[in-house]
Amino acid sequence: MTADAAARPLPVTAVLFDLDGTLADSAGDLALALNRIRHERGLPAVPVEELRAYASSGARGLLYRGMGITPDDADYAALREAFLANYAACLAQTTTLFDGVDALLDAIERRGLAWGIVTNKHMRYTESVVAALKLTRAAVVVAGDTTPHPKPHPAPLLYAADALRVAPAACVYVGDDLRDVEAGQAAGMSTIVAGYGYMGTGGDPRRWPATGWIDRPLDLLDWLPSSDSFRR
Repeated sequence: MTADAAARPLPVTAVLFDLDGTLADSAGDLALALNRIRHERGLPAVPVEELRAYASSGARGLLYRGMGITPDDADYAALREAFLANYAACLAQTTTLFDGVDALLDAIERRGLAWGIVTNKHMRYTESVVAALKLTRAAVVVAGDTTPHPKPHPAPLLYAADALRVAPAACVYVGDDLRDVEAGQAAGMSTIVAGYGYMGTGGDPRRWPATGWIDRPLDLLDWLPSSDSFRR
C-alpha cells in the first residue's frame, strides 16, 4: 500500500510519534551544530534548507551532507563527538513544535487515546528536547539507546507498546523517514507519513509502504477514532 490511501479512522488506542521532523522542527539547531564544525575548519555554513532532508538521520546524515564523510571514514568518530558536543550546547535554541502539534496532542488526549514518542535520538538529548518543548506529558518516551536496536528495527516501537500495555496492532506510528515506516511495519503497526517533515533520502515518500499520509499535523485526526470506542 502506498501513502495515497484515503483517510479513515484506524482501530487504534495509541499514537506513537517520531520526534525530529514529526513533532519538532529541530533542523535549525542540528544545522548549527554542524556549521560550528565547518566554521572551525574555515568552511562556509551550509544553509538550513539544504540540511533539512538529512536532519532525521542525526549525526550520521548531517556529517555526510556537511562534511562528506561516512562512518567508515577515519575522521568520523572524532567529528561525530564534536557534532554531539555542539548539539548538546544548542539543542533548544530554535527547536519548536510544528504548527498544530499542540492542538493535535490535546485532541488525541480528549479522544481517550494514549500517545508517546519513539526517536533514534539518544536519551540524554531527547530528555532535554522533550522538556524544552513541554512534551513531558507523553505516556512513554523511547530513545535511540533505550533498546539494543534503533529504528528501522522494530524493538523501540515494541518497547513503547509494551510500556503502554497496548498491542502493537492497536498502535499507529507517525514519522517522516522511510525507516519510521519500516520500523512500524516490522512491529505490526499502522504507519502514517508526516509529509510536512524532513522526508529523509529514501526516495519518493509517496511510494513508501505506509498506511497513509498527512500534510499537516492536525490531518492525523482523520485517521484516528473519534473516541475510545475501539478499546478492548
